[in-house]
Amino acid sequence: MAELQSFWGEWIRPSAGFPAVQWALLLAAAALAGQLLQRLLAVPAILGYSVVGALAGLGGFAASAWPLTGLGRFLLELGLSVVLFEAGSRVSLRWFRHNPMVLVQSVLEAGLSFLAVRTLLTWLAVPDAVALPLALIGMAASPAVLSRVALDLRASGPVTERARTLTTLNTLYVLTIGGALAGLGTSAGGDAAATPLRLATLQPVLVVLGLSFVAAALMALAMRLVLMLPAGSVEHTAIVLVALLAAFTTLGAHLGGSAPLAGLLGGLLLKQIDPRPRRWPATLQTLASPLVLLMFVLVAALAAQGDWSPALWASVAAVLAARLLAKALGLVLGSVGGALRPSQALWVAATMSPMSAVALVLTSQFASARPAQAADIAALALPAILVMELLGAMLAAHALRRAGECPPSVGLGGGTPAPTSTEKGGRDGA
Repeated sequence: MAELQSFWGEWIRPSAGFPAVQWALLLAAAALAGQLLQRLLAVPAILGYSVVGALAGLGGFAASAWPLTGLGRFLLELGLSVVLFEAGSRVSLRWFRHNPMVLVQSVLEAGLSFLAVRTLLTWLAVPDAVALPLALIGMAASPAVLSRVALDLRASGPVTERARTLTTLNTLYVLTIGGALAGLGTSAGGDAAATPLRLATLQPVLVVLGLSFVAAALMALAMRLVLMLPAGSVEHTAIVLVALLAAFTTLGAHLGGSAPLAGLLGGLLLKQIDPRPRRWPATLQTLASPLVLLMFVLVAALAAQGDWSPALWASVAAVLAARLLAKALGLVLGSVGGALRPSQALWVAATMSPMSAVALVLTSQFASARPAQAADIAALALPAILVMELLGAMLAAHALRRAGECPPSVGLGGGTPAPTSTEKGGRDGA
């Protein structure tokens, strides 16, 4: 890519620069690859996005240099914020009063995942300054991958809805604790020796959560006012909502919170103050599709730049295996006395196996906050993220099919996605 840009640099002068041409062609190739793979091989379209992004990263795509900064990071966090806003808007807090075992499942799944990865890394003699961030990254699930796979397969049912809810709660924990821990490193000037790598105080957690909540509350109130206006074009309403989402999540990050966390909390709060089913989520999803496509391509391109030496393969495989087993154990234990059968809990665990943008955002935060450990953290995290964006999407699709929640004809010829639970006014949560 660098040689091609240098060769043609004297003749090509697009107004936005040659990287803009590269990005345009890359996104077009990713969209086409996703469509072809979905139609020909009956696999989720995200696989096409990730494969094209990975090939671009391995080929030295200059616009996706690691660590991600500037406009690229803003677009990644904005795309993730849109996905998390939609995920949060599906969850009704009132529902947890009728099924508190969901919260037990969520805590068990997240806690055991963290403990399993950290224990394994400690056993492998990984320093604590690296093991703790990696354990938090390994704890993360991917609402973006799950949402895209469920949309492509038109999946609906108890496993799908429970997986959506648990993945949303998992992301809430990870972004709050991870953002707080990364903030500790930043305040200490990136010196790991001066920063306690343990959650001995709730103050940084409360700061990240509180500032993100303030931005989310202002966003939810502004959106509620927009939705109270006389009915107009659904498309125009969705454009306003996306603009408000971008403004308030950026504000939350600027004040010291987390942009993706603010998006998640904003959707969650809006659901509580405006629980009526509306048509705008479908249009919002359509408007956000280019951002989501860009997010998947960018994650794969960045993750492909990790250390792929054979010496690390065994460690990455061990971490991913421990993570998956811990999630399965936590969900099975939490299903005792609940509405979900143990066999269904295993399918939910498979749908929570993907890693993508949430894990990459955390990796980027830790790399910026702790430059002394940045290379060691990225060496394990980036390969794991790319593998689980690809393999995790296939596991999630297989689990949803085996759970009997996908129409049998889906995947061979595309088709129109089924209405979401928000559009149908269906049940909240799981």
